[in-house]
Amino acid sequence: MFAVIKTGGKQYKVAQDDVLVVEKLEADAGSEFVFDSVLMMGDGDKIEMGAPTVSGAQVVAEVVEQRKGAKVIIFKKRQRNTYRRKKGHRQHETVIKITEILAKGGKKAAAKKAEPAKAEAPKVAAPKTEAAPKAAPAPTAEAGSDDLTKLTGIGKVAAGKLVEAGFTTYAQLASLSDADFAKLDEDIFKGRVPQDQLTSEAKELQG
Repeated sequence: MFAVIKTGGKQYKVAQDDVLVVEKLEADAGSEFVFDSVLMMGDGDKIEMGAPTVSGAQVVAEVVEQRKGAKVIIFKKRQRNTYRRKKGHRQHETVIKITEILAKGGKKAAAKKAEPAKAEAPKVAAPKTEAAPKAAPAPTAEAGSDDLTKLTGIGKVAAGKLVEAGFTTYAQLASLSDADFAKLDEDIFKGRVPQDQLTSEAKELQG
């Protein structure tokens, strides 16, 4: 039984156990290579021609070695000139041995090995972030207290600090001692509210 295969732009008539040299194949020495481009097959008087290839036919070969062919010299010269160029070239070749010729429905492609399933990385729970403690609500004026923001130079912030310090009425501010005012001025007023102005306005509003 013989077959005609096409590889590397050339045609080769092969039979089982034939050893031949072809253009370089992308295969390692010792591996198996399958030719699918089978142009013709013959077995005794029975010959089958491909159109252009024989459907389902394959030729199996073993790669014997990868090598370089004999060196070819390329020499260039120009007449009546001193131009001369000499180069050498060695073509890459593959030596194969035909091991099997298969007709239609021949050898199937080797099934790919199933890759082991990748183990999933354990899910790491995101660290819980503790909620920031809520700021304490600003102190509000108790029932019966006066609106201290009516005093000149005292806004809502200063009024809140006065409530924190225990001063909630005009009467308390109207009767401030020098020591109490000095402490309030250092902590709250920062020199913005004169003592005589504060006490006089508190007395008027106290009415």
